[in-house]
Amino acid sequence: MQTPLPNHYATLGLHRRCTDEQIRIAYRLLAKQHHPDLNGGSVDSIAQTQALNAAHEVLGDPDRRAAYDRQCASAENSARPVRPTRIQKNLAQDVHLRLDDFLRGTRLDVRVQDPANPDGAETYTLEIPPKTAPGDRFRIAREGYFHGGLVTVRVKARPDPRFKVRGSDLRCDLRISSDRAAKGGSENVRGLNGSLRVTIPPGIGRGEEVRIPGEGLPKTRGGRGDLLVRIDYRPEVRITRSSGTR
Repeated sequence: MQTPLPNHYATLGLHRRCTDEQIRIAYRLLAKQHHPDLNGGSVDSIAQTQALNAAHEVLGDPDRRAAYDRQCASAENSARPVRPTRIQKNLAQDVHLRLDDFLRGTRLDVRVQDPANPDGAETYTLEIPPKTAPGDRFRIAREGYFHGGLVTVRVKARPDPRFKVRGSDLRCDLRISSDRAAKGGSENVRGLNGSLRVTIPPGIGRGEEVRIPGEGLPKTRGGRGDLLVRIDYRPEVRITRSSGTR
């Protein structure tokens, strides 16, 4: 019994009249989505990646594509249709929020560019509630051609010049005088909600961190992370001239 031809067009979510550009775009997007490194090395992601690579190897070459199309036509004429691969209706997508948006909430448009959708790009409005944690996921019901599918949106923190994000904790730098580092005291530091007072313990070392509880980003199970303030200062160097005899 002859082995049926793989449906490379269905693997990429495309029809046979698609252009070379559509093939390149579909392969690039789907290969990234199903890459084993992004899916925990699952068996399904590895198999899907292999199928995508095989489809692109054939359809991405004009001569091989033409030969493949002739094989498909011959198989159809012989009443042996190619079994189509199930179209993937569910998608996952990341969006990046400003740090303030995690606390206050926001509304944004999520644009879904699915090469398998003949109607083109999809745009959905997503409401992000206040106190949303980095990494939280939201589900959006797809409409139109892929009605019944879902877009799972994961929110991530946009890079910020003031802070570094580690989970729900924030890190920032504070430069103080060497005298303050030696004697201790308090200094002002800018937090998400405005100015904060941070206590500097006497004798703190360069690069040490002072923790301000509850001034980070929201946590998934409630509460907020901490603000970690990294201390920096220029050590005081005194040069004394020694006297001597010649």
